[in-house]
Amino acid sequence: MNLLPILQFPDETLRKRSRAVPGIDASVVEFTTRLTMMIRENRGCVGIAAPQVGDLRRIIVVDVTGHKKATDKHGLLVMINPEITGAQGSVVTREGCLSVPDFTGNVERKAALGLRYLAPDGREAELETSGFEAVVLQHEIDHLDGVLFLDRIVNVKRDLFRRKTY
Repeated sequence: MNLLPILQFPDETLRKRSRAVPGIDASVVEFTTRLTMMIRENRGCVGIAAPQVGDLRRIIVVDVTGHKKATDKHGLLVMINPEITGAQGSVVTREGCLSVPDFTGNVERKAALGLRYLAPDGREAELETSGFEAVVLQHEIDHLDGVLFLDRIVNVKRDLFRRKTY
């Protein structure tokens, strides 16, 4: 199974809103498997959204297991049609993105989240999380709405940084 090409800013597809997945079939499951491979094959990657590979369906894959910033860890999360149902607190973190490989930036996010989504087996699921995992989920859900972390940087002169290495 080949890896999918990662779209890079300023590709217009990254600015488009994704559509809901109407039903889960074998092609959706196969696609989520490919996205999971993408985060495994890209060192340091903890999440990816379908629009980053040119697919405008509301699908994300996140796994913060083993990341030093992660306190809440729910393992591999494959979410179809994810929806934030609640949010609390605030945290500023440095974010990067496979689609914006040359920069990182300080972004303010909610510190804790409640979410509802479909799992690849079709069951409805809910999740409560906080910290780094919550930040990553917000970052990936933003991709589904055509929003990049660059859009959330308050002061570009102070909070945007050229990445030294990826």
